[in-house]
Amino acid sequence: MVQSKASDADGYLAEVPEERKAALTELRRLCRQELVGFDEVMAYGMPTYERGGVAEIAFASQKQYISFYLMRSDVRDAFGEQLTRQDMGKGCLRFRKPETIDFALLRDLLEATAAGPGPIC
Repeated sequence: MVQSKASDADGYLAEVPEERKAALTELRRLCRQELVGFDEVMAYGMPTYERGGVAEIAFASQKQYISFYLMRSDVRDAFGEQLTRQDMGKGCLRFRKPETIDFALLRDLLEATAAGPGPIC
């Protein structure tokens, strides 16, 4: 599944492969718990979390991995050392296997994102 046609996150999660469903459901739960005041929307075929109409976090089930999109450059910079040990592109953490997801790190990134607005890459 590269880009979903689902209209909401529930529909999105219903489409993901069974072996990824628990991990993505937990990722969504963390986003909803930590990103208080954000809107959960579907953008670019994936669940996205916006504050004031600006996307700051998203996640997706890609063909080869699970993606966690961190669009805040200030948060990426603040966690630079921890993120260098991860498979990370410019703004995307990639987890090839659901069991390798570092939920503690993701929670920290979500908390830092929720703490206040900042620059978007």
